[in-house]
Amino acid sequence: MAKDTFFQKKLNINAGGKLIDMSTPKVMGIINLTPDSFYAGSRKPAVEEALQQAEKMLNDGATFLDLGAYSSRPGAEDISVQEEADRLLPVVEAIVAKYSNAILSIDTFRSSVAEAAIKAGAHIINDISGGQLDDVMFETVARLQVPYILMHMKGTPQTMVQLAQYDDVFNDVLAYFAQRYEKLRAMGVHDVIIDPGFGFAKTHEHGYELMSKMQGFDMLQLPVLVGVSRKRMVYGITGGTAADALNGTTALNTIALTKGANILRVHDVKEAVEAVKIWEMCKS
Repeated sequence: MAKDTFFQKKLNINAGGKLIDMSTPKVMGIINLTPDSFYAGSRKPAVEEALQQAEKMLNDGATFLDLGAYSSRPGAEDISVQEEADRLLPVVEAIVAKYSNAILSIDTFRSSVAEAAIKAGAHIINDISGGQLDDVMFETVARLQVPYILMHMKGTPQTMVQLAQYDDVFNDVLAYFAQRYEKLRAMGVHDVIIDPGFGFAKTHEHGYELMSKMQGFDMLQLPVLVGVSRKRMVYGITGGTAADALNGTTALNTIALTKGANILRVHDVKEAVEAVKIWEMCKS
């Protein structure tokens, strides 16, 4: 089991003055404030829809809510900073006002959007580009002193499918994390979570190889977020579409827990919380 690993991971983060202990894995619910995210069931572009989804996810046991206003599905349309902010900030403000204890993660690669959301009451920056698409993102995270989710991706959502080529996918991703984390640490960022970026510039085979070797990331001693919910790496194996991929997602999330995942980022919170509870009961 992951708890027996030689490497001792950092399993606490400070999010808005709240200490989050991830020694028991936590669940992050996805709320997409976009009209075109890959899974239609996650699209909640209106403030009232997003509030209702936030309430359901919190009641179902989510520790974090991840709000995104820029679709990062392969080939998604690029939108302006202003449009992203206009979609995002009213929802952040509404959730903060109604659910003051909610821990909000902001899914953006743009430092200006991230900073505006933090100032509006959000707590965590979740950057699919690992700081590669905004030269001042790391500087912004360090100045704001907020937890940062460092994901692996190559290129952009518009180009990443063509860049799914590696000499050794696990070692390439590990080297990326080591180099990026060293830079963050030197800048004074205290709370970093790594995300292997399943589906981002990676084939199914790459994704399953990363999953099989995921405990190797423990040498970085950082918490690991896994986001495989309803992705093509699931329904490409099981058949159907994203709408049919809940059972496969739960199976893969359970495998991720055995490989050391500390956060499951999901569309379906209740099922993921149940997977964590059952996995916890089986640990020896």
